[in-house]
Amino acid sequence: MSAPPAAPSAGILNFNKPRGRTSFSVIGLVRKGSGVRRVGHAGTLDPLAQGVLLVCVGAAVRITEYLMDLPKVYRGTVRLGTETDTYDAEGEVVATHDVHVSEDALRQALAAFSGEIEQRPPAHSAIKVGGRPAYERARKGEKIDLPPRKVTVYRLDLLRFEPPEVEIEIECSRGTYVRSLAHDLGQALACGAHLSALTRTRVGPFRVEDALDEAALAAAFADGTWPDPLQPIDSGLMQLPALTVPIEDEKDLRHGQAARIDDEEALRRVGPLSDALQVRGYAEDGSLIGILRYDAATELWHAHKIFTTN
Repeated sequence: MSAPPAAPSAGILNFNKPRGRTSFSVIGLVRKGSGVRRVGHAGTLDPLAQGVLLVCVGAAVRITEYLMDLPKVYRGTVRLGTETDTYDAEGEVVATHDVHVSEDALRQALAAFSGEIEQRPPAHSAIKVGGRPAYERARKGEKIDLPPRKVTVYRLDLLRFEPPEVEIEIECSRGTYVRSLAHDLGQALACGAHLSALTRTRVGPFRVEDALDEAALAAAFADGTWPDPLQPIDSGLMQLPALTVPIEDEKDLRHGQAARIDDEEALRRVGPLSDALQVRGYAEDGSLIGILRYDAATELWHAHKIFTTN
């Protein structure tokens, strides 16, 4: 393996996490291969799951929360008739049932999980309870009853109906547990169910078809093409409108001062101004300045996050 790059790297790596790997181990893989210590991921994938894992490198870690808020698409295989304590194939079987479910009944049950719903996270999850992950307490036999939370299911489609297995595709918001959806579906059908396989196929604009697998990533480290696989920081901010900032205002913003931007044409492209509106701010040369926030009371723009390295 060649030496890590001398210059710091910054950007977003669209990585195709294989089944069996932990999300945290991917962070170690990128740190070791790139020589960059500041690395994080934007949304854990369980070891059982595979697919898109967004890895933030360098200054890109500062937009992690924006990436986590992007809608996600999953394809999951649900096995009817068998319940597990973790709601997936890694858990212990706690109940089995005969399966007598029609396709129509399944489609009706799926329809009830569309839109904004309340979902109870699985006890075997990383949610903190008393300062400790819930799964640690659950493994010790403690009874964990996590409160339900509101999540949004934008789309839920049946792809394959071959009982006892069915395949679904779900587009959903941050915080949605597909494991819980599989479990709840089994309860609704009165036959029990668990999630037996899961692939995250998309996070916002990042698709699994474009993701680097482990071999391609290792090759990038070895042949010196790193950090070419990194996508620019603003590729994860395309949900925010763009604003080109005049050079005199750019200087103020970069130095932590508020700016009154009077370029009517640039503001027109942003759309209606509202309090706390956030935009991608660009310099006149097209380089990313950072994330800017509008204060309607003062009509001033403030630097929310400034990026000195892209």
